[in-house]
Amino acid sequence: MRLIALAALLAYAVTARAAAPAEFPHVADTSFVEANGDRSIQLSIIIAAPPEKVFAAFATIEGWKSWAVPFALGEPRVGGVIETSYDPAAKAGDPGNIQNQIAAWIPNRLVVLKNLKAPAGFEHADLFAKTATIIELAPEGAGTKVTLSGVGFGAGPGFDALYAGFSWGNAYGLENLKRAVEDGPIDWAKALKE
Repeated sequence: MRLIALAALLAYAVTARAAAPAEFPHVADTSFVEANGDRSIQLSIIIAAPPEKVFAAFATIEGWKSWAVPFALGEPRVGGVIETSYDPAAKAGDPGNIQNQIAAWIPNRLVVLKNLKAPAGFEHADLFAKTATIIELAPEGAGTKVTLSGVGFGAGPGFDALYAGFSWGNAYGLENLKRAVEDGPIDWAKALKE
């Protein structure tokens, strides 16, 4: 099973693969290095739907389940905590669950996530807590451009592993978001077997 956190994910992949354009044909990679040396993962995708429809995927628990994870609960609002798992049989408080706080949002324009709890055994969880995920929505033609930025990836082997995993995982998550918004919710029973 692929473990991805978007969102914080968000997002993440525990595999340390870099995003490959052939694997994620709709994702553009404009990642960069900040002036202080920190790395930022910056990926974007165009979704054939208005910002309001895309934002709904973040604004409700059912929205989260439609593209990000098969299990989710919590309060999608500023300050709210979203608890998620890639295990469809998960229950609240399970050690394998992920908890992200919505640090900020502007309806139909912006969502900022900060990881509060990584799954048990997640390597470099202490470093991951130093990062943030920013999702920006902007009208683009008849659709929406979604830009996902993972910021705060410092130097060192731990951050290198996180950066590689999240580069892949965030691209995977954006492709899932596009598919769910345009074509309907992800079939998690099928997706988790791939």
